[in-house]
Amino acid sequence: SGINAEYWVPDKASIEASLVNSQIELATTQEHLYDLEKKLETPENKGRVRLLKGEDPDPDKLDEDCEKLEERLAEQEQKLLEKELILEEETRLTDRVTKKVELGQKDTLQLAKQVNDYQRKLQDTTRKMMAIVSELSMNQAETMKLQQEASDKRSSVEDAYRKLDMGLPPTEEAEVEWQRMCRDEEMKSTRIIQKQQAEEEAEQYTVPGGVTTTAEPRPNAYIPDDLTELPVPRPYGALAPFKPTEPGACMRHIRKPVVKPIEI
Repeated sequence: SGINAEYWVPDKASIEASLVNSQIELATTQEHLYDLEKKLETPENKGRVRLLKGEDPDPDKLDEDCEKLEERLAEQEQKLLEKELILEEETRLTDRVTKKVELGQKDTLQLAKQVNDYQRKLQDTTRKMMAIVSELSMNQAETMKLQQEASDKRSSVEDAYRKLDMGLPPTEEAEVEWQRMCRDEEMKSTRIIQKQQAEEEAEQYTVPGGVTTTAEPRPNAYIPDDLTELPVPRPYGALAPFKPTEPGACMRHIRKPVVKPIEI
């Protein structure tokens, strides 16, 4: 009966409508039958009896027809009973499903909330994954760029070693840097020499007593012209002469004297 009930579940509305129509027809037929019985039982009604033409069937034929009608009636009653059982089973199943639906409304609300939470978490996770994928793509692009730069650098280093083996500058930048270093070293040496010369000039223009002057130094000693004495500088006395003037242009016509050697 459970299988039949599940099979007949979709026809519940049509069964109920058929049952209502059958009950209405039964009530109408019963009322009409009651009217006919009343008319038939009234003696004053002359048209209460209508003689039918033809012959009356024999009792055997009537018994056979009655049996057929009883069988049909039994079949209809059996079908009606089955339909009533199906209707009862459907009503019981419907009540059970209704109770389950009522009990499951709270669970449905809770599940809906959980589904919303999961969807929100899924969206957050999706956004994070997209951000990570974008960052990964940027890192991959940067990695490819660095690999290309590393390859270029290796090629440059190989070319530099090859040029060094040939006695050439490894790169133009290295040559420029070497020239700059040489120029800086030369300038540094020049500054050192200039500094030493400046210190020597400063010592030259320093007079006794620690006083520095910019005046040109005056001779404070002389070499005697006497050939009998050694050419050793001899200091002047208290009244040292001024520095002699520079020889003029006419001195080019004067021959330099030849110093005789000293015989010992």
